[in-house]
Amino acid sequence: MLCTMLKAKLHRARVTHSELEYEGSCAIDGKLLELSGIREYEQIELYNVTNGERFTTYAIRAEDGSGVISVNGAAAHKASPGDIVIICAYVGLNQQELANYKPKLVYLDENNSVTRCANTIPVQAA
Repeated sequence: MLCTMLKAKLHRARVTHSELEYEGSCAIDGKLLELSGIREYEQIELYNVTNGERFTTYAIRAEDGSGVISVNGAAAHKASPGDIVIICAYVGLNQQELANYKPKLVYLDENNSVTRCANTIPVQAA
């Protein structure tokens, strides 16, 4: 049996571009892809904190160090520059792989600069 687990998260990324006429996908700063472990052409989920939209696309590489988060093609209708999004990738793991598994969590500021990295989320208190 496989369990679908969070592989990587770019938390509170700021959309810098929304390109309706560009070939579909989400361009992400190459350094952020490397740090998070998200691969170019990998399926990703975007959760738009600003407007509540949730959608699936795939990652493409933007210029290293650029801070670019560009939502392209049809998905451009779901996010605008300035929107705050959470970008996630998932992985299927078997029971043995689950024993020591931790995701890569990358937290960003309003300029898409890394503020911290983690592999756990604190327990939510009542």
